Amino acid sequence: MSRLLRAAVLLLLLASCGGGRFSAPRDLDNACSIVRERPQYYRAMKATERKWGVPVHVQMATIHQESKFIGNARTPHRFALGIIPMGRQSSAYGYSQALDGTWEEYQVAQRKRSAKRDRIQDATDFMGWYFHETEARLGISRTDARNQYLAYHEGRTGYANGSYRAKSWLMDVADKVGSRSEMYRQQLQSCRR
Repeated sequence: MSRLLRAAVLLLLLASCGGGRFSAPRDLDNACSIVRERPQYYRAMKATERKWGVPVHVQMATIHQESKFIGNARTPHRFALGIIPMGRQSSAYGYSQALDGTWEEYQVAQRKRSAKRDRIQDATDFMGWYFHETEARLGISRTDARNQYLAYHEGRTGYANGSYRAKSWLMDVADKVGSRSEMYRQQLQSCRR
């Protein structure tokens, strides 16, 4: 086998192994499986729960909805006339799908200039900070996954103005986030060590 062929095979093998950091856990419907497969996720979410008071199951349900636990998730591209690329739908990125401006607000407020949206510890801390601020400003409990999700998706001003009420699809999504949060809560209780 030539050197070039061996190098290409080696490169392909390395490339196929390299996506683990950003791939989704295997069973997204089982909180215990996620915790076993990615213990670093659980440690990050527990740290956020201790710091901000946002339960692990609420964080998990929101991250599931936003990125399916894919660290480098981005919104889809937009196309003009169905073929001309026009950029992404928004600047949302990472586990939490935080927008550029909101992420920068978090970095300044928490003095975390080096925080990254594709690092689970930073993404969960961001989510804890955002939900904590939402509770302080709008009175939505940090344990209320459904309404916290609506405020997260629409922004606090949009939520306060009731913009979500005109979006039946979003109300359905928020209901699913609430249901998934409860499912994860029950599962986490059964798999405690």
